[in-house]
Amino acid sequence: MIIDLCRMGQANRLDQMRHFRKIFYLCYVIYLLIIIVTKTQNQLFVKIVKMIFKEKGIFFSIRVLCFSIASFLFFLSLEPIAYCKDDGKDLSIGERFHSDTELSWLGVVGDLFRSKPEKPSQYKTYPDAKMMKLPKPEFQGMPLEDAINKRRSVRNYSKKPMTLFQLSQLLHAAQGVTGKIYGQSLRTAPSAGALYPFEIYVIVNNVQDLEKGVYHYAVPDHALELVKSGDFGKKITSAGLKQEMLGDANATFVLSAVFNRTRHKYGERGYRYVYIEAGHISQNIYLQAVSLGLGSVVVGAFIDKEVNELIEVDGQKEAAIYLHAVGAM
Repeated sequence: MIIDLCRMGQANRLDQMRHFRKIFYLCYVIYLLIIIVTKTQNQLFVKIVKMIFKEKGIFFSIRVLCFSIASFLFFLSLEPIAYCKDDGKDLSIGERFHSDTELSWLGVVGDLFRSKPEKPSQYKTYPDAKMMKLPKPEFQGMPLEDAINKRRSVRNYSKKPMTLFQLSQLLHAAQGVTGKIYGQSLRTAPSAGALYPFEIYVIVNNVQDLEKGVYHYAVPDHALELVKSGDFGKKITSAGLKQEMLGDANATFVLSAVFNRTRHKYGERGYRYVYIEAGHISQNIYLQAVSLGLGSVVVGAFIDKEVNELIEVDGQKEAAIYLHAVGAM
């Protein structure tokens, strides 16, 4: 167990406060158990405590025992917040992220007593936006094994337009609703706790019967909501560090995460789950693109602020995580 308080930034202090809260809950439960035992006049328990603390009264002994347990739990709680390497050098940002989101047994038990806020909505809507219904998805096509074997990252596209049906198939593969269980909607891509933190925006460049612009995928309606009209090919190319395929693609998907949907249940660990889920969604898009005879490629290198501004999100509560360009070949 490495205990290192050499880095006391804001994030570290918040982390420690969270652990102190868990310790408090655990100690409170232990305190109640001790009261119950003493109230029932458990003579064996009283004798043990008196034997350990002969010179003091029983109530003092109980307080000392509680303090000892609390101290033990305190040191256990510090285990997952080690911020320095054994050689004394600071951890990198990536290493700290991994360390800060590790699970510990105390954290797992503490979470049982953590009060959770109301569950966030799983859907984002644009009630005043123009909505375009998408064609109903179909479920007969290329065998899965063929799609997996033929999957490639394709960066060069033709000028042939994408059909609205093809766009519909891609969006359904990414986040389409596939059924319900216990009133909970299930989607095509797996999600930790079925919390579905991702929203999908589509920068449309060349799709039949659809004007250029930024659209939001309305999951419950299997429809597109127009966020803003215009040709944003140059902007997404610039934001993507001049990667031309982003502007050349028929459509570029922006996977944007609403972090609190997952964090409200899983805490800081939820950030790991969000990033993992981005991979699930993009692989679905890849395979669906192959089955439709389209080319696609994912892009992780982009200027976050510019992409967030393009899809009109704040970059903190909701932020762009992954780009996926899809085009005709």
